[in-house]
Amino acid sequence: MRRVCLIRHGATRANEARLYCGSSDLPLSDRGLAELLHLREAAGYPERAGYSVYTSGMVRTEQTLEALFGPVAHQVEPDLRELDFGVFELHSYEELAERADYQTWISGDNENQRCPGGESGREMTARVWRAFWRLVGAGDALIVTHGGPIAAIMAGLFPGEGKNRFQWQSAPGHGYQIELEADGGGLAPRTYRPIPESRPLDHKKGSD
Repeated sequence: MRRVCLIRHGATRANEARLYCGSSDLPLSDRGLAELLHLREAAGYPERAGYSVYTSGMVRTEQTLEALFGPVAHQVEPDLRELDFGVFELHSYEELAERADYQTWISGDNENQRCPGGESGREMTARVWRAFWRLVGAGDALIVTHGGPIAAIMAGLFPGEGKNRFQWQSAPGHGYQIELEADGGGLAPRTYRPIPESRPLDHKKGSD
């Protein structure tokens, strides 16, 4: 049996202002940090013992790890970073609504179509998927990452749920605990549960 914890970082000012934020390296907001500390005390997270610990290396994931688990030794995996929104970075849906390039992207096949100056959903999913299996292949993993990567992993592991990656988005500080089992020389997903509790995110609020 292999255990994996996927935890989204706490809220940043981009979350609070409903901005697209992927490659921008923003810290947690004061409110975001306070919410994490409250969740840690009120709801609890899995015990860290037995897990190898990873972050994407972005400051918001580093701060989240320390807020929830203290100053623990961990490794950085840059391929777990959020989708790069290119020229849409740090802009809101309302700010972008009149832009032709934004309307083309949001109303089209944005799994395959890149954000101008950024990447496509498929490109993000491919790098995240490679990193996920590399880390999980090495042992139980506790991963502090971003909404997009978590959603891409969950959509790939549990296609029978009938959800796309937007529908798998977790609120800041939330995520999933997954169990995988040996299957023909590899690993196959068995079960999952929200940690500490998962809430959906409207994709028009951007990612992060």
